[in-house]
Amino acid sequence: MRKFLFNGAMLSAAFSGFSLLKSLSAGPRDWRLLLTAVAWAATTAIAIGNVVDAANDD
Repeated sequence: MRKFLFNGAMLSAAFSGFSLLKSLSAGPRDWRLLLTAVAWAATTAIAIGNVVDAANDD
């Protein structure tokens, strides 16, 4: 569990997710917000995959 919490990519995904949530609640909803959400989901999936891959190498 610590590998997920202290990984730089996971911390970055968490902070960008927080920013995305703020944009969802305050900003206009248009196609750019949808692309931002898709990019965040892809970034988070890649970060999780990297942590799992590193855990399997150990």
